[in-house]
Amino acid sequence: MSEPRIPILLLFSAMTENPLKELLPHGAIGFPVTPFHEDFSLDLEGFARNLEIVLAEPFTAFVAAGGTGELYSLARDEYLSVVRSAVDTANGQMPVIAGVGYGSHIAQIMAAEAEKLGASALLILPPYYQNACFDGLLAYLKGIGQSTSLPLILYTRDWFNLNAEEALRVADEVPTLWGWKDGQGELRSLQRIRSRLGERFTWIGGVGDDHVSGYYGIGIRRFTSSISCVAPKLSIALHNAGASREEAELAELTDRFVLPLYNLRTRRKGYEVSAMKALLELRGYAGGPSRPPLVDVNETEREELNQILSDWAAFL
Repeated sequence: MSEPRIPILLLFSAMTENPLKELLPHGAIGFPVTPFHEDFSLDLEGFARNLEIVLAEPFTAFVAAGGTGELYSLARDEYLSVVRSAVDTANGQMPVIAGVGYGSHIAQIMAAEAEKLGASALLILPPYYQNACFDGLLAYLKGIGQSTSLPLILYTRDWFNLNAEEALRVADEVPTLWGWKDGQGELRSLQRIRSRLGERFTWIGGVGDDHVSGYYGIGIRRFTSSISCVAPKLSIALHNAGASREEAELAELTDRFVLPLYNLRTRRKGYEVSAMKALLELRGYAGGPSRPPLVDVNETEREELNQILSDWAAFL
């Protein structure tokens, strides 16, 4: 007779402590874009220069080739170039989290090569197939975990959503999955999952800068910030206000400086990327076009973004 299986939560206290706790202390995580030239070719020089904005402030880490970084538009050689540039530019100042995705085999190759290039952790984006059953998603995650020794962070964005029971099984069967980046913004569901998993995962708010009050209200103290690549001091101010429970200050920062951007970003799919690229260009940094099927903002919206940038003057 085989030995009974001991649930992961009973084993957790005896396991190695979650490595992401030290790697990602409480704070804001940078989420930069991947800039392109007008012919859609990769602008690595501009990418490295943009990263100086993030590296100059006390972010805990940044993500190279994530969702805002247009991971799914990058060819294999471009992906490697972006991760290599990120690691070289950071030069040990800040951990680099590399995005991985597409399908199982491709994601495993990306994971292994990102580790060789010096990434500190991996952010797992949903696979290409949007109708996958849970067992298929689990196999996708397990395959990535078996291809690298790096700590993994699950990004539950778009259609990729797990309930508490599924999260428990994932934690049990993917031992190097140490982080959970919420991309749903459903705080009731997230609370249930966190109640079941506790400290098994390092929890990261991932919907956007406009959700800091919600995430910090339920005890999360990390979030990924796309604003970081343009107005880094605003990202840091959001974290500081949220962490110290200065609710009035956090509400004012959100209402005055964050919501105008996020209201514009919701107008069309893809604006979560192209609006940030336009803001970077208006600031004199590299943005360039977004690769189709994402679309760029129009000239009227660019004028609105210019006003938003002007309002952010104290945070640049």
